Amino acid sequence: MVSDQDRLSSVFAALADPTRRAILARLSAGEATVTELAEPFSMSLPAISKHLKVLERAGLISRGRNAQWRPCRIEAEPLGEASVWLERYRQLWEHSFDRLADHLREIQAEGEPR
Repeated sequence: MVSDQDRLSSVFAALADPTRRAILARLSAGEATVTELAEPFSMSLPAISKHLKVLERAGLISRGRNAQWRPCRIEAEPLGEASVWLERYRQLWEHSFDRLADHLREIQAEGEPR
């Protein structure tokens, strides 16, 4: 079984590539075949298949079977897990920015004539 940390690493590694992010964006509109997913890219079907394998290993997509048609679909759960992880840090960044804004207001107030 894959640990949560390993899965999160796989998700972020998969999301690091702009082609894979574009594939996920396309799949967010609905299922598509490998050929349909390859259309906007100037790369071979085997190259697209490699990207799909990375996304599949990360749990970000799944592939079905409907006769000869093998549709790919997005899987939202790993994206949710990544979002939860990022949310913890967003709160930290916002707190840091709030402290910086307070500090800048203090500096501006000190520089104003009385």
